[in-house]
Amino acid sequence: MNKRWNILTSDPVKTTALQQSLNINSDLCKILVQRGIDDFTKAKAFFRPQLADLHDPFLMKDMYKAVQRIITAFDQKEKILVYGDYDVDGTTAVACMYQFLSKIHSDPYVEFYIPHRYREGYGISKAGIDFAAENNFTLIISLDCGIKSVELIGYAKTIGIDFIICDHHLPDAVLPDAIAILNPKQTDCNYPYKELCGCGVGFKLITALAQRFSIGEECYFCYLDLVATAIAADIVPMTGENRILAFHGLQQINSHPSPGIKALIKLGGIQKQLNINNVVFVIAPRINAAGRMDDAKKAVQLFIEKDTLKALEFAEMLHSDNSDRKEADSSITEEALAVIDNDTILINRKSTVLYKAHWHKGVVGIVASRLTEKYYRPTVVLTLSGDIVTGSARSVAGFNLYEAVHACREYLLGYGGHFAAAGLSMLPGNVDAFTSKFEAEVAATIPDHLLVPEIIIDSELSFKTINNTFYKIICQMEPFGPSNMRPVFLATGMMDTGYTKIVKDLHIRFVVKQDDTTFTGIGFNMAGKFPLVEMKKPLDIVFTIDENEWNGETQLQLKVIDIRLSEPFS
Repeated sequence: MNKRWNILTSDPVKTTALQQSLNINSDLCKILVQRGIDDFTKAKAFFRPQLADLHDPFLMKDMYKAVQRIITAFDQKEKILVYGDYDVDGTTAVACMYQFLSKIHSDPYVEFYIPHRYREGYGISKAGIDFAAENNFTLIISLDCGIKSVELIGYAKTIGIDFIICDHHLPDAVLPDAIAILNPKQTDCNYPYKELCGCGVGFKLITALAQRFSIGEECYFCYLDLVATAIAADIVPMTGENRILAFHGLQQINSHPSPGIKALIKLGGIQKQLNINNVVFVIAPRINAAGRMDDAKKAVQLFIEKDTLKALEFAEMLHSDNSDRKEADSSITEEALAVIDNDTILINRKSTVLYKAHWHKGVVGIVASRLTEKYYRPTVVLTLSGDIVTGSARSVAGFNLYEAVHACREYLLGYGGHFAAAGLSMLPGNVDAFTSKFEAEVAATIPDHLLVPEIIIDSELSFKTINNTFYKIICQMEPFGPSNMRPVFLATGMMDTGYTKIVKDLHIRFVVKQDDTTFTGIGFNMAGKFPLVEMKKPLDIVFTIDENEWNGETQLQLKVIDIRLSEPFS
């Protein structure tokens, strides 16, 4: 599939001024300016993130109320239930909060609860509230969920259970009747940073409690490895406080991780220093697999375990769940691709809706993502759960998926989500009607250009600029993530040296030259582009820069994202 290339620009005056103050390459200064880092002070904060620059937690709306209610619970020896979602953000948040509260309000007064994905569903559940009531809990601290649970939290109040909500999802107009709602996205919350993940919001409550009880930083900074894992997995902007927390959390992961994280690293086979990419693609899937395939409670048990051998046992359970997840994901994706490729009507639609009753509910969201990558259009994958059809939807960049699902609400029992992803449920008899309505809505509202993948290019770059110093500065821009992605470059007028070849039937090993400078590179799953190389004409290449280790030697290489014949760039 051809892709749109979009090269960014930046203010040349600001770029020049920044280059003079930092004395580094102007192409890198251009990228920094694009990302809002346009003076020495901002650059210092960016390249040297300091925990001292974290905001005062009491700036967050309702923080005083939350802390006071927890103090009251301590004083009156109330039982506190730490409740969280079953994904990485929720389970890490629960592990942090549970461990911290247990230090100052010991057993049997603190327990944790993770709802079962299939028996209870997302967010606050009636089963969870009833569990609290049956076991005499009078305060629930919810993490990464709760902001939309108006009716259930109202029910809890009628049976004498208070809620403190720590959430980061966008609030509705009507808020739950909780003792305190900690969510910087509330319109009347003046907290300076709005993009914390659920674990991040919980960490701010921990910080506030530590301040109130004069507890040393070492007693809560010890959870930064879990906070960084949540930030990476939840794909929140890698800016502001998220960048500070992720930066120092990664340092902890690489120096003295908790036994649980250490066990996941071992099973993931990672022997070098971890970066955010490793966390996203190696650590996070194993954590998420617990909730997808079985019970996410064991993810929390892994994180709170202090014994190395026991932690490894829990990690092996998650590793096994992830193996099952990969098998289910692979087989369902293969089946789904075959359905589409053998149906000319489906191939030519502006959307994809697929339903098979036997597909595993835990991986339909992953399958929807894979289909979106392949066909690049809004996608819904459905399966049967009991008597109800449920599923996940994924969008393409720039298209509001939630609005498209909302337009089909007459056929749905329930739905929720945001711009890029959604979950939904319906009666089996409504699948065909929903499919037709969703296709009609997408076809009527999506511009054609959004059905073509876009590559955002930070800067055009000459090969002669690329050296070890240049690469080291790029590495100092880590951790990467939304709003601070690894820089993507464009090099024009490349010529094949004659050594470029297809490897493993899928990938291209590039050896290309610009003027008198030659670089090697790898293009994964790009074998279909090899005919362009064989034309022996000048090529334009989009790439990132990384290192390749071979036979004890380390060299810079290009990770090629796309190529095309050279042409005037527009």
